[in-house]
Amino acid sequence: MADERILILGIGNILWADEGFGVRTVEHLDATYAFPDTVSLLDGGTQGLYLLPHLEDADTVIILDAVDYGLPPATLHVVRDEDVPVALSARKVSLHQTGFQEVLALLRLRGRAPRRLVLVGVQPHTLDDYGGGLTEGVAAQVAPAADHVVGLLRAEFNVDPRPRAASAPDILAPAVTRAAYEAGRPSAEEACRIGDARVLARGAGA
Repeated sequence: MADERILILGIGNILWADEGFGVRTVEHLDATYAFPDTVSLLDGGTQGLYLLPHLEDADTVIILDAVDYGLPPATLHVVRDEDVPVALSARKVSLHQTGFQEVLALLRLRGRAPRRLVLVGVQPHTLDDYGGGLTEGVAAQVAPAADHVVGLLRAEFNVDPRPRAASAPDILAPAVTRAAYEAGRPSAEEACRIGDARVLARGAGA
């Protein structure tokens, strides 16, 4: 198992609040741990079919994402193997999940599907806040989700990620790291988040 090629993949859109959970958890893992060469971390964002080459080379794929399980907000839930595409298709929170389902289907068609799939998902609280960061409850699940991934690697793959002596994340561009992104958001007064105020004013007077 130590030679297993493992891909840890965060998917989702950081522009839409809790939908960025998967990417933020991979960012946290990258900042907190150093991984052996057999383990790759990837910000998959909303790339869909562009992820195909990365998954073709993996024996195991661990996916991190915001998933509508129908559970209370901020609940972590883990599913495996054949249950993964079922969970992603049951209640889509975003078009990126449709794209990722296509990737999984193509991998099976080409005979290149990973031997094992694990989905570590969180039930989102808010998805329609454009430019927003993670909500408080979902943000609090980033570290536990990362801990679950590390525990899985140690227990099932004989892979022991080592804590970094100093934080040195490089999986995301500096401008879109969680700290910079959330700190740089304009106030609601500076950036109307419900539409163009001029259009809304005109509509109200019509």
